[in-house]
Parts: sequence; structure tokens; C-alpha cells
Amino acid sequence: MDPEIAALAGTAGTTVVTLMVTNAWESARDGMVALWRRFQPDRAESIGEELEAGREDLLLARRAGDAASEAELTAEWQGRVRRFLLARPEAADALRRILEEVNPSPLGEPGAERIRLQARASGSARVYQAGHDQHITER
Repeated sequence: MDPEIAALAGTAGTTVVTLMVTNAWESARDGMVALWRRFQPDRAESIGEELEAGREDLLLARRAGDAASEAELTAEWQGRVRRFLLARPEAADALRRILEEVNPSPLGEPGAERIRLQARASGSARVYQAGHDQHITER
């Protein structure tokens, strides 16, 4: 698989789930539905419904303090977007535009930077990643 497609799918899935609990949610949902409507019109309505169901699940999980559900939902949308891009690679530029609209990058502003993290762990290994300060206390 093209690493660029995998990275874009990862970013898109994470962004969509992150925005589910923000004021930008409607724009993000509408953008994703419009993307599907353009490239896979027969699935657009169900994608909108699945996004809304995911948002409801995420809100309930956050109220219950269930962080695992958010991680699962993120992985689910990363996979869904990856499969979409594999089927319709010509949609990648449109997806990038949607992501820029709903989550504008601060690039170009003084002191702004773009951070890309990637890690793999196996066995009992642990991975800690942060785009800025990170404080870990283990006992």
C-alpha cells in the first residue's frame, strides 16, 4: 500500500473523530459526506448516518470515561478512509482540501510547525508520543 495513502487515511480518521466533539463537527461531517457523494454516491447517506452514530458513541464513551472506545472509533474511521482511498485514489486531493477546511493548519504562522508521529510496538513494549510537552508518571 502507498505510504502516503496510509498516512492520509490515518490523519483523516483521527481528525474526523477528534472533531466529533467540537464546534467544527457539522462542517467535518458535511465534508466527508460530500466526498463520498462525489466518489461513491451510493454510500454517501450511510456514511453520514455512521458518522452521526459514531459521534453519539463517542459522547457516551467520554461521559463514561471510556478512552478505549475513542481509540477504537479512530481506528475504525482510519480503516474506512484507507479502504475508500484504495478504491478511489483520485479522491485524495479532495480529502486533503476537506481536512484543511475543517482543521486548518497553522503553517505559515510564526513559530508554527507540522508534526508527524509514527510508532510500532510489540510484545510488552510501550510507545509514548507527543507533539509538545509530555509528562508520564508510572508506578
